Amino acid sequence: MKIGALAQQFDVTVDTIRFYEKQGLLATAPRSGAGYRQYSTGDVQRLSFILRAKAIGFSLQQIRELLAIEDNKSAWVCADVKDKVALKIQEIEQQRAELQRLQQALQQLHNACCGGTVSATACSILAALAQAEPV
Repeated sequence: MKIGALAQQFDVTVDTIRFYEKQGLLATAPRSGAGYRQYSTGDVQRLSFILRAKAIGFSLQQIRELLAIEDNKSAWVCADVKDKVALKIQEIEQQRAELQRLQQALQQLHNACCGGTVSATACSILAALAQAEPV
């Protein structure tokens, strides 16, 4: 399969596939006599794995680690994979807590503002942002 067909199958750009190759997540595909990259069924499955992992929030480094396990399953146990997922869950929980903190700060700014037609020189949001203290 040529790179364009592979990209189309997964609704990604050709540059995305090249990026994954440069990052070492996908092996560089051999070229045909005409110079076209030729992707195998294994490459298709690997790209699918990468894109599914990315879609659920794994970083490139985390995907690299999961692929290392995928490539040598007999050297690992399920607990190793589960630990990686647990760490990702913890990371997401921390991000969610941070987003909630940001939302509360923004809500306080929003609630403090009259939102009227008063000149922005008296805007409580701008005044709060201009303070040296965190919101």
